[in-house]
Order: sequence, then structure tokens, then C-alpha cells
Amino acid sequence: MLSTTALSSRSAAGLAAEIARLVTDGTLEPGERLPTVRQVASDLGLSTGTIAAAWRALAEAGVVTSRGRAGTFVRAPRREWLSPRVRGLAAVDAPPAPPAPRGLGGRVGAGIRLDLSLGTPDPAMLPSIERALSLARPRADTGRYHDLPVLPELHDVLVADWPVPTVEALTVVDGAFDGISRAVDQVVRFGDRVAVESPGFPYIFDLVDATGAVVLPLESDADGILPAALARALAQRPSTLMLQTRAQNPTGVSMSVERARRLADVLLTVPGGRAVTVIEDDHSALIATAPAVTLARWIPAQVVHVRGFSKSHGPDLRIAALGGPADIVERIVRRRMLGPGWTSRLLQSVLLELLTDPRSIAPVRTARLIYRDRLDRLAASLGRLGIDVGAPDGINLWMPVRDERAALVYLAAEGIAVAGGRPFLADPAPAGQFVRVTAGAITENVRLVAEALARAAAASPLS
Repeated sequence: MLSTTALSSRSAAGLAAEIARLVTDGTLEPGERLPTVRQVASDLGLSTGTIAAAWRALAEAGVVTSRGRAGTFVRAPRREWLSPRVRGLAAVDAPPAPPAPRGLGGRVGAGIRLDLSLGTPDPAMLPSIERALSLARPRADTGRYHDLPVLPELHDVLVADWPVPTVEALTVVDGAFDGISRAVDQVVRFGDRVAVESPGFPYIFDLVDATGAVVLPLESDADGILPAALARALAQRPSTLMLQTRAQNPTGVSMSVERARRLADVLLTVPGGRAVTVIEDDHSALIATAPAVTLARWIPAQVVHVRGFSKSHGPDLRIAALGGPADIVERIVRRRMLGPGWTSRLLQSVLLELLTDPRSIAPVRTARLIYRDRLDRLAASLGRLGIDVGAPDGINLWMPVRDERAALVYLAAEGIAVAGGRPFLADPAPAGQFVRVTAGAITENVRLVAEALARAAAASPLS
């Protein structure tokens, strides 16, 4: 039970921090009901507005949850289908925030509700699929169960824009992570070691864990995975290397062509001559501004490359292309015949229209430039405040903070949600703390948002 005598702060942010500490140290347990706003205000001699703001900050940070008239409760994990890593992301259970008001004056906390935690594209930047849907018609010659899994016309369009001139085999899957998962099923066995980027995508870590394999974390810099880190990992004989080629999530780093060449060179020196399979995730292909890159340019027989269209055309389209060595791709196609069979050819025809219709191509090209501008502006504003986030690509950036938990609570009090950095780290003892900011969602008030982020980055630890 929360004792108001344990609270001494007079500000909303301070009260939120004090209560967060009580949750962290176990004084307040999951499911415990907090006193009402009116009761706490009366006990502390503060306004109900101050207490309500503290409660709201705690909810935004994922510490408590409101159940309406039933009260406010310390949050307990509710989505068992989400892994602990994913449940650890900030605001994963928070309700959608209303849009920020235009023409804001003063501090960011003056009414803004800005969710920069999701890592999803700005809905306003997605091309309309209405016309593509109207043109997508089931074809008489592709309505049979044993037809080719990819529409021939779509296959040709995808191959023509692949990052290498030739690809042995190519198929279509139900989103980029579906392709990654299916490739892992074919090449990773129980007990294998898998080299992955850290920081990296939490679902990648979870996927490796689910196969019974062991994660080997790899360090990166502004050009991608460090060759020396990969060389050290190869001494442990991994079966697979998993990496993101562009707009890496969470850092926003796009791998340079020279770095890709050096990594390929390292892989050619694997002890014992055992080939390491490389699974590449190009999830932001059409909104990243860096050129396409793949290790398949040097080691084509070892690389499965996945190109996603969720960031550019909409997460619910659920289509990605997967290409690489025929023996792996064809095994994936055969295994899918014992499950979904193929990706809906109706949806494939929608994607074909989106990739070939000038009225759909233009908005995606514009979105790429707008995202580039948004990230550049926020990175520059943070740089002027002494925070270096590099030159991120895509929609996310990786911001160093003094204390992750304190930063999340502080930003929640300011009306801003970001993703905590710990779930993105495979290393149990990381050097430094971070948060991921979906900067591609910031449409205005960049300077004010940057100032709030900088204050959060400097926030003192809560315990």
C-alpha cells in the first residue's frame, strides 16, 4: 500500500520518480491499487492537477495503468504472448496519444502527447492503397493451389531492383520478419551459435532463443558491424550471422558498402572452412536514403536477403521479398506449402500496383525525403545541445542517456513516450544506457522536443 508519508516531492515529475522507485524496489507490487488523486492531493497539500500529472507520467512510462473508476494500479504484465523483452519496451500498453496541438508555446509538457516509442512509419507518409486495391483482381490462372508462389510480373519487378544483378531464387513471404524466421528455421539448429548486432531488434534475440541457439553479440559503429567483432565471434564457430543492412533498428545506422566488403572478407576466413549463413534484413529499403547494400555481392552462396515493404507501404500489407541461394529459398517454399502455402496473390497484385504505378511511387519517394529531413533536424538540434546521435537513417535514432528509467519517467511527465533501450541490447552488461526515439514521427516543434529529450538524457537515476 502506498504511504503518502513516503512522498516528499512537490512536483509532478518528482512524485512520479518517487513512486517509480517504490515499484522498482518492490515496495509497491504489481496489481496494487494507488490511492485516489484527490486523497493524495489532500494528504500532501498539493493540487489535484499536480497529482493527476504524476499519475499520467507513470502511466506513460508503463509503471501504472488506469482502470477508470476502479482506480490506478501498478502495472502487471498482461500480454503473455509478448516476450519479456518486448514487454520491456516503453509505452507498449499505453493508449494511443492524441495528436500534439499546433502552434505550441512554452514547454513541451504543456499539453503535448507525443508517442515516439513505436518504431512504426507515420501513417500520413504511406501511399494510398485504394487504387491498387481497385485494380487488384484475382486471376483465373493463379487461383490454383499448386501455381507458382510468386506472381511472375511481381517476381520480375523485385528482381530488377534487387541489390545484386543476379539472385538464384526469390520468393514472397508475409512480412520481413516472417522471412527472417523462415530462414532461421532452415539454417539454425538447437545449440548453434548465432552472431547478432547489439544493439539490435528484440524479436531477433527472441527468435534465436526460441530455436535453442545461443546469441553472440556483435559491436557496431556508424558504418555497421565491426569486422574485428565479427572475427572474434567466428572463433566460436557460429552457424549464422544476422544483420540489418539499412536504417538499423534501433540505431538508424545504414551499413556502408566498404564495411559490407570487409565483413564478407572476414567471413571468407572462417576457421575450418565452414560457411556461415548470413541473413540480412532490409526492412526500410524504400524509405532509407543510403544505397542498397548486401554481402551477397561478394559471397552470394551464403546470403539470404530479405526486403520489407511495411515501413514504406504499410505494416498491415504483410509482404516482403526473400532472395538468396536456391537450396535455402526452395526449402523455405516447400516448408510453406505445409502451412500457409503462399502469400495471397491478391495482396501480391496490390504490391505490384504500388511498386509500378507512378501515383504510388511518388509518395514513397517523398516520404523518404521527409523522414530524412525529420531525422536530420532532430539530430542537429540534439547535437547543438551536446548529444551526439550520429547521422541516423530511416525513422529511428539511438540516444545516450544518463539513466534509462529516469529518462522514461521524465519524458512521460513531459508528455513524450520513447522506447527504453535495454530490450535492444543482447549484452547483459552494456557499456552505457540509451533510449530509442522514433524521430520520423516528429512533424513539428523539433527544437522543443529536442530540448525535452536533452533534459531527459541528463535526468538523475531514480534509485
